[in-house]
Amino acid sequence: MYGNDNWINSYLDAILDAGKGAAGAGAGAGAARGRGGGGGGWFGDRPSLLLRERGHFSPARYFVEEVITGYDETDLYKTWLRANAMRSPQEKNTRLENMTWRIWNLARKKKEFEKEEASRLSKRRLETEKQRNDATADMSEDLFEGVKGEDAGDPSVAYGDSTTGNTPKISSFDKLYIVLISLHGLIRGENMELGRDSDTGGQVKYVVELAKALSSSPGVYRVDLLTRQILAPNFDRGYSEPDEMLASTSFKNLKFERGENSGAHIIRIPFGPKDKHLAKENIWPFIQEFVDGALGHVVRMSKTIGEEIGSGCPVWPAVIHGHYASAGVAATLLSGALNVPMVFTGHFLGKDKLEGLLKQGRQTREQINMTYKIMRRIEAEELSLDASEIVIASTRQEIEEQWNLYDGFEVMLARKLRALVKRGANCFGRYMPRMVIIPPGVEFGHIIHDFDLYGDEDSPSPASEDPSIWFEIMRFFTNPRKPMILAIARPYAEKNITTLVKAFGECHPLRELANLTLIMGNREAISKMNKVSAAVLTSVLTLIDEYDLYGQVAYPKHHKHSEVPDIYRLAARTKGAFVNVAYFEQFGVTLIEAAMHGLPVIATKNGAPVEIHQVLDNGLLVDPHDQHSIADALYKMLSEKQFWSRCRENGLKNIHQFSWPEYCKNYLSRILTLGPRHPAFGNKEDQKARVNSRRHIIVIAVDSVSKEDLIQIIRNSIEATRTGTLSGSTGFVLSTSLTIAEIRSLIKYTGMLPTDFDAFICNCGSDIYYPSRSSDVPNNSLVTFALDNNYRSHIEYRWGGEGLRKYLVKWASSVVERRGRTEKQVIFEDSEHSSTYCLAFRVVNPNHLPPLKELQKLMRIQSLRCHALYNHGATRLSVIPIHASRSQALRYLSIRWGMELPDAIVIVGESGDSDYEELFGGLHKTIILKGGFNTPANRIHTVRRYPLQDVVALDSSNIIEIEGFSSVDIRSAMQQLGIPTQ
Repeated sequence: MYGNDNWINSYLDAILDAGKGAAGAGAGAGAARGRGGGGGGWFGDRPSLLLRERGHFSPARYFVEEVITGYDETDLYKTWLRANAMRSPQEKNTRLENMTWRIWNLARKKKEFEKEEASRLSKRRLETEKQRNDATADMSEDLFEGVKGEDAGDPSVAYGDSTTGNTPKISSFDKLYIVLISLHGLIRGENMELGRDSDTGGQVKYVVELAKALSSSPGVYRVDLLTRQILAPNFDRGYSEPDEMLASTSFKNLKFERGENSGAHIIRIPFGPKDKHLAKENIWPFIQEFVDGALGHVVRMSKTIGEEIGSGCPVWPAVIHGHYASAGVAATLLSGALNVPMVFTGHFLGKDKLEGLLKQGRQTREQINMTYKIMRRIEAEELSLDASEIVIASTRQEIEEQWNLYDGFEVMLARKLRALVKRGANCFGRYMPRMVIIPPGVEFGHIIHDFDLYGDEDSPSPASEDPSIWFEIMRFFTNPRKPMILAIARPYAEKNITTLVKAFGECHPLRELANLTLIMGNREAISKMNKVSAAVLTSVLTLIDEYDLYGQVAYPKHHKHSEVPDIYRLAARTKGAFVNVAYFEQFGVTLIEAAMHGLPVIATKNGAPVEIHQVLDNGLLVDPHDQHSIADALYKMLSEKQFWSRCRENGLKNIHQFSWPEYCKNYLSRILTLGPRHPAFGNKEDQKARVNSRRHIIVIAVDSVSKEDLIQIIRNSIEATRTGTLSGSTGFVLSTSLTIAEIRSLIKYTGMLPTDFDAFICNCGSDIYYPSRSSDVPNNSLVTFALDNNYRSHIEYRWGGEGLRKYLVKWASSVVERRGRTEKQVIFEDSEHSSTYCLAFRVVNPNHLPPLKELQKLMRIQSLRCHALYNHGATRLSVIPIHASRSQALRYLSIRWGMELPDAIVIVGESGDSDYEELFGGLHKTIILKGGFNTPANRIHTVRRYPLQDVVALDSSNIIEIEGFSSVDIRSAMQQLGIPTQ
């Protein structure tokens, strides 16, 4: 091996030899890498340095040219293997030197990332604190009297959760219909394939068991778990079944007869590519398609249940509960369309994941976003905070350290708002969801508690043949009589399995005392696993070989979900222990399962295990980064028999607090406290008869075009349906950001009649009007516009009203254009174009508009729940309720009119208002008009938060682009979409 001096000198020589192109960069690898463009680009116009020069390999040159300018750290392990395989010491040293340079560069890059991220977080904290202080200052001090004192120390006040007072008893309600949503992973009722992929893990088990437990609770009639239908090859046919009924759990106290449609069901909704199984990062563009399909199912099922038990009136869901960020978006849209309460469980939050990945220093924020769609996920979680009545967390830590990172939630402001609500005071339109701590439950089933595997005096006689999985595990061991240390975790870096193996391998007393069993999911071959899992598993096997742990460590390739209880039993029977040393554990259901089977636990001190330990008191907490403390804790647990017995007894005694019946009791008691929200789809008989004659509905939603072009598009769209099968059977809806007064003027200008349309969706989707001829005027010549107040009742949820308007006026006065020492206000209140549920502001200079995401962030920090949109070519800002939008208005009309969404055709332009992307997704058809008309300058989409393809499936068969907008063009597009026009 070269000495340090030689390494430094060879490195400097390489820098000098690189020429002037490297000057100034030798001291900073990051700067050097920043200039790199692949090959020898970092060295200017010089040809690439050869790896061998005059017959000798130059590792320093190789480092400068290849390593600094770009490398893949996943190859480090391969380099290590090749180095060890080298017979020549010189070649081995060369490879090891190269590897060392690469590790050094990785460490340097990590420090750079950490420094940049720390600076960014510090700046963000200061900005957020200032904005939250402003929010507090906006509410007068006298309203905060009494917030301190007893309320300040009450966690229920801090999180908005309280079960005291007038909470109804469980027995006081019945016949509830509950909808759960979980979109990713492989979900089925039996033989769950946990660990088959990164999306099929604890959450899948959680939602299935929750559905079964709720359906078995008193007062609950039906529970639907909505997920994706999977028709892809190589997957069990069960995942394609539209309806799978789940077996109920054993705790029953039913007060009414069960009908044909009662119980728990997995309902699989088709959305996305039919022949592909989608990872959770790739589901985003298809969520609106899911929502449309789910909406149809829920409406049909509500009517069906109503016929069974509701005297013919629909039984709407008591709550729609989204699990994980993607399902949170779906639940937001579905609950808004139906006007029923929403509940949300985040499971593993995006901001927490982002912070963890940035701390690792291996990827930039942009790379993380590209891989995980992390910004879309975080925005989905913020949206879920906006729309939820209740957010269920597993632990206090999740609320105070994870949710507190989000713009839409802050513990102290939540405490103040909750205190104001309790006193009936005005919150000025501000709102935060109730944070409720309900730990996940576990299925107790038929648990067998037995002791020593080889028949000590306290062990019972075996009642049946040992489970086959026991032999699969014990065949690894030289001495299977030893206590078993059990770890169940998928092979991910954050699960910290390698540190556990090191702790075991380096502690010889522990190795002599116990065996180690690693249940790391299911696998066919390491080569077929994803890169992350394969790398972790390879590292584990390498450590087993390095410490020569053969005969002491078991790592079976396969196990069934139904065999997991038997694995716990085996560990308990050998008087072993369960271990979870993840760097951070969101909850850790395995810790509860282990305690349920009489296993003491050694758990990470980071995350939920701290709170679990406070309840169960059945083990020890350790620093997951300290392998010596892990080994010491394991040795103490297994060597001190009295301590082991006490931990076992404590766990079994206290485990009932984590049962599903306890979870359901807490869950249902919270649902009963939700405010009344009921679907309202009133319908006049004359309009119903008119719309029922429609085979198709064309929605004209073209934005940011000139008035003349919009008029021509409307005329051509109507003309395209005047002949053939569409004649007389096609209805029209104009969907726009215009006010109803502007629409009247527009229709009058065209020479058309308002009654040529079935409805007008105006004010960015915050109002719906229906035109009709007045019977009080001769010849019915007067046309009236009827406002849909039922729709308004759907969207008024958490609307800030006057408090929101006052804050926006104050904010608008702060948006200025600076020219030298002068400042000119850019945004002004526009009362003329405002309505009850649409606050409009005039923009005099769109070039100085703040990005929409900054305004949305500001509103959330202020606890003002709303949607902000730029429209009219960014010359107008509209702020509307959280559940209002043009796409949601279309869903409302589909239910009101009994219309199938696949029979709707939405016509949009090549660009549009800032809600443009929402008009694409779903089951309806979309025609995009490209070119052929004048589009005003539009800055709206230059500030989009993520690429359009991340949220819209532009390659969908339901979307077609056409050049021009003549009636012939539009008719041709309809034919291509499968709509008969002849």
